[in-house]
Amino acid sequence: MTEKQRWTADLIPDQTGRVFVVTGANSGLGLATTRELARRGGRVILAVRDEEKGRRAAEALVAGTGPGADGHPAVDARLLDVRPLDLADLDSVRAFADGLRAEHPRLDVLVNNAGVMAPPRTLGAQGHELQFATNHLGHFALTGLLLDLLAAGTDPRVVTVSSINHRQGSLRFDDLNGEHGYTPMAFYNQSKFANAVFGKELHRRLTATASPVRSVLAHPGYTATNLQMKDTSGLAKLFFGRIGNPLLAQCPERGALPQLYAATEPSVVGGEFIGPDGMGELRGAPTRVRLSEAAGDSGTGRRLWELSEGLTGVRYGLVAR
Repeated sequence: MTEKQRWTADLIPDQTGRVFVVTGANSGLGLATTRELARRGGRVILAVRDEEKGRRAAEALVAGTGPGADGHPAVDARLLDVRPLDLADLDSVRAFADGLRAEHPRLDVLVNNAGVMAPPRTLGAQGHELQFATNHLGHFALTGLLLDLLAAGTDPRVVTVSSINHRQGSLRFDDLNGEHGYTPMAFYNQSKFANAVFGKELHRRLTATASPVRSVLAHPGYTATNLQMKDTSGLAKLFFGRIGNPLLAQCPERGALPQLYAATEPSVVGGEFIGPDGMGELRGAPTRVRLSEAAGDSGTGRRLWELSEGLTGVRYGLVAR
């Protein structure tokens, strides 16, 4: 792309009448994504772990205040719907999906954005390591439970947010919960690798069944959000919070561009990976970037898929290609 052609949020097409679900929508990338989608007329369901924080975030969007609000008009309150969702608790995921199904005959886009990063070893409600539970298993279950609503949508998409770090990750199938050795960043990388593997395998299975739903992957580059501070521990918090964020990171409004592009750009093709176009993919305008060879391996995809169906109890009914 030339400088004049670089994609910005101002190029998002009109989204009036479309229904989006954005996980982790109360701050950071999720909040920036919600603002831009609603600004273009989309109705956004803010899926948030803390409902009170979600309501405060929605109120700030309506008032035209809060982080990233400078220069942006206020958002119509009728376009925002805050609902509780704890991705680390599969019971919460099912309750959230049941609530949507009771009120919505269709959805158009699911943005699997929420995540936790490098906390001390913690287990979720069903006993799974917190990062794998939140970043992967919760989104796997949510996508499967909403897939038929998405199939009824217009230009339906699942956008799964991974990371540059997926290229440093692998799946420890023999120790997914870190019982025999837990390093916060290594297990964060595992969860982001799982996101990438899932997004690609979902694309294969949707294609094999001629589904209208597109699975697209995105990553934000290096973006300063609460993710690096809220749950992160030890040296990781020191690096990201005190050194990396101030010197290298871009703002959430810029970091959200790849997932906004993946969610709304008409030319996006299923299976693509969208990230920043700058040096090292740390920052910049959205472009198509490389998925690691390991993340694209179909054998790994099948193995993770079968494992995830077993751990969540959510079966898609999509055959392997």
